[in-house]
Amino acid sequence: MKKPVVFCLLLACIGFQSCKNDEKQKELEAAKAEGKKVVSTECYKAIYEKDTIDLKLNTLKNGKLTGDMVMKVAPSTVRTGEVEGEFHGDTLFIDYTFVDATNKDVKFKNPMALLKRDKQLILGNGTMQTTMGVTYLVKDKPIDFEKVKYKFSTTECVEKTEK
Repeated sequence: MKKPVVFCLLLACIGFQSCKNDEKQKELEAAKAEGKKVVSTECYKAIYEKDTIDLKLNTLKNGKLTGDMVMKVAPSTVRTGEVEGEFHGDTLFIDYTFVDATNKDVKFKNPMALLKRDKQLILGNGTMQTTMGVTYLVKDKPIDFEKVKYKFSTTECVEKTEK
């Protein structure tokens, strides 16, 4: 008689604990979704000779940034992709995941550093290294923000229209 009662109590405790875990999981997921809400959007454009780069940055509630970037660098093709990153002081570190118009089957991922100065973002030149297929900016090497090609100025955000 005692064994079935103890077994039922044990089973009930496991059930209650499982419900608590489900509630905690739902709370965590809701907090993550809340942090990914867009707080503001800014658009930038950089022009250098025949090159044009359009950048759209969404600031999320959790402080991170996401967005889109289109690079039209002459004479190569158009690179279209997404950016994701965050500010460390006045420097925005992003990962640019993109496809090249000539080879849409292959995705590339490059790190970038942009210095925020006044209302401009300046794309820096840094030393990159690839380890085990991952490219990153070398931490102990300085990033040059003076001798650069691309300086982004704020611009009006234009919504893309589907054709």
